[in-house]
Amino acid sequence: MLNKILCVDDDPITLMLCKKVIAKANFSSIIESAKDGSEALKFFDSNKSETADGDYPQIIFLDLNMPIMDGWEFLDAFNNFKDLFPNTKIIVLSSSIDPKDINKSKNYSMVLDFLPKPITVEMLNSIKYE
Repeated sequence: MLNKILCVDDDPITLMLCKKVIAKANFSSIIESAKDGSEALKFFDSNKSETADGDYPQIIFLDLNMPIMDGWEFLDAFNNFKDLFPNTKIIVLSSSIDPKDINKSKNYSMVLDFLPKPITVEMLNSIKYE
C-alpha cells in the first residue's frame, strides 16, 4: 500500500469514484485531490518542506482535459519539481484514446502509464510502482 496519492481531475464525480476505488483496493492510505493542474502545482509548492521526510504523493492520477491548466501544462510545469519529488510517478487517467496522446505521454520520464477512465480495482492491482 502506498502512503499518499494525488488525483487531479476537474470532474467531481470522477474524483469521488477514483477515491472510492482506491480505498476499496487498499491502494493508498491518504488520497489527496486537485481540480486542475494549477491546484496540483500549488499542492506541491506548499509541500516542498515535506520532501525530506518523503511525505508527498508517490503517484499522481492525472486527467488531461481540464480547464485553467490541463494535464499537458501540468506535466510541463511539474518538470520543475521532479528533482524535489523524484519518487513521484504520474499515471495519466484519461478518456482520450488518441494514439498521439499516448505517445506524447511517453516523452515525460515521470509518466508511469496511460490508462483509460474510469479507474478500476483491476487497474490498480496491475500498477507496478517502482
